[in-house]
Amino acid sequence: MLDQEDLKWIAATSTELNSILQQVSRYADLARRHKGEHNYIDLLGERVELASKTAQSLFDRVTSKILAGAAKKSAAARKSEAGFTVVAPPAADDEPRRSIRTSRKGEPKRAPDSETKDSVRASYDGVPVGVRIKNPNGSREYILLIEDEPDVADLASEMLAEEGYRVVIAHDGFEALKIYEKMQKQVALIILDYFLPVIDGDAVFEELRAINPKVNVVLSSGFAEQTKIASMLGQGLRGFIPKPYSRSKLLEQVRSTLEAGRQATR
Repeated sequence: MLDQEDLKWIAATSTELNSILQQVSRYADLARRHKGEHNYIDLLGERVELASKTAQSLFDRVTSKILAGAAKKSAAARKSEAGFTVVAPPAADDEPRRSIRTSRKGEPKRAPDSETKDSVRASYDGVPVGVRIKNPNGSREYILLIEDEPDVADLASEMLAEEGYRVVIAHDGFEALKIYEKMQKQVALIILDYFLPVIDGDAVFEELRAINPKVNVVLSSGFAEQTKIASMLGQGLRGFIPKPYSRSKLLEQVRSTLEAGRQATR
């Protein structure tokens, strides 16, 4: 995402910004001590404006690279989403519309009638139109999997689907929040990757709790700062799943979290 030239530019620009901020601090101190004297306020205003422009240029360069990387991942994810059913709106003549699935070879094929009817009915159950669902006919709970790595998302969703869970995948925090705003009554559990494009898992967790303070979330990561995990646990995080995934650990954490949630509502 960020190449060597980007890192050099960021380092130089950060040094420049630090120097400007030191000047801002100095002029602010002088302006306080010598009110009405000289033109410290004007100098302060110039440095604040320069600092703002420099910070904006840093932000623009870094985020443009991150978003470009995220776009590539999303493109790869779309290629890997075999086996998902897209919830379609019912046809105007009230006849069920057939959903289209994509095979591993990329050839479209018709989904069976039984799956089609389930998918259309799901749209009446609160599943937003256009949401991709792994195992839509599953007998167990909906799980929202927030994971930006397509291969990891495929592996985890397959493990969960084989156990009967219905899995909705989001590849970044913004997509996840949009889905959860519409599906919070259906989603029983969220598996949240810590490192995500644009906004990390801890920020996504805060936004999810703003939507529903009792949301069931387990964190997933190969590496995350222990202090941040501890802080999230203190705010209501239900558990932690280490990467790389193992089937036993993933399913054990999912089962125990869902069971704890059921007991809490009795």
